[in-house]
Formats: sequence, C-alpha cells, structure tokens
Amino acid sequence: MPITVAIIGAGPLGRWLALATARAGFRVLLEDVMPANLHHAQEYIRKQFNDESGGRKAGPSTPVAAATSAQDDGVINVTFVSTIEDAVREADLAIDCVPDELESKLEILWLLDRMAPPRTVLATPTTRLSIADLANCTYRPAKCVAIAQEASSLAANAGGEILLRTTSRTSLETVALVEHFWQRLGFTPRFELDPAEQTAS
Repeated sequence: MPITVAIIGAGPLGRWLALATARAGFRVLLEDVMPANLHHAQEYIRKQFNDESGGRKAGPSTPVAAATSAQDDGVINVTFVSTIEDAVREADLAIDCVPDELESKLEILWLLDRMAPPRTVLATPTTRLSIADLANCTYRPAKCVAIAQEASSLAANAGGEILLRTTSRTSLETVALVEHFWQRLGFTPRFELDPAEQTAS
C-alpha cells in the first residue's frame, strides 16, 4: 500500500518537500491556511514538473495537481488542502514546516496528535528542541521523530546524510517508516538518541 505523506505549511520548505516527496512516488497532501501560500506552491510544483518534462503541461485537476514524470512516465500528484484535518486524515507520515520555536512546535504537534489517525508518525524539523520532551507532550511518543537538520539546508543537502533523532520510546516501526521515506528521497538517514536522554543515561 502506498505511503501517504502530509506536509504542514506550504512555505519554501513545504513546497520543496512536497515536490521531492511526490517525485519519490509518495502520495502528498500539502496544507496551508493561507490561500496565497498554496497558490505559490501549486505554481512552483507545476513549473518544476513542466521544466522536467520538456514543457509538457502538468495541468492540475481539483484538488489534485498531477504531472507526468519524464523519468518514469508515472503520474505524480500533490493534493492541496487548507486544513490540517484534511491533510492528516489518511496520513502515514506527517511533517510540519513551522518555525523551530517551542510554542509553535507544541501547538502543531498538539493539533497533529489530535487529528491524525493513531498510526500516523509525526516528524518535526528541529535542531534546538528535545524530541523526547516534545514527544512526551503527545499521546504517541513512540511515533515521534526529529529531523535534526537546518530546514534551509535540506534541499542543498539532497543526496547526502540526514540526521534523525529518536527517543528511548521510539518504535522500530517508526524508525523503519522514516528511514524508508528519506531513502526514497535520496538521503542517507543516520539515527541518534535525543541528547537529553543521552545525558540522562
């Protein structure tokens, strides 16, 4: 069964991540409460697909923007939605693109935890906050992972190593899904235990 990925926030990181995820063959739902952000993301993704396919039209349908990949002639699609609930309803993996600040992370993880199915893994980009502390604020600490890399460097580092932080409670299934996801995007995942837990032990 194909993996469905919800990306929360259609700013520069969200747009790039949605495009990379769609290119890797995943079903993507890109959410933003700002219609202008969704419009910019749709134009960005359409332009990238058109450039890759030699000018063939990538014409969006509603609400799915679909395009044909020049590499595999398969259909790649992204669904643009304006609510978190719509984004995560069927998600296996949800990645937020909110600022790396405690208040923002707590708020988005609370919303994702409340709206996503119990199976959904939550991945949050943070280099400053403890994933152990953030995970303990959810009802699914075994399904929380930190992407411990500066958001601005993700696109530039495509094809390189990506550091992912887990906790002592992170499940093997969570690690396997996240590892598979980043490998499909062309990264080499490296996992480490959250520094707060390393210090405690």
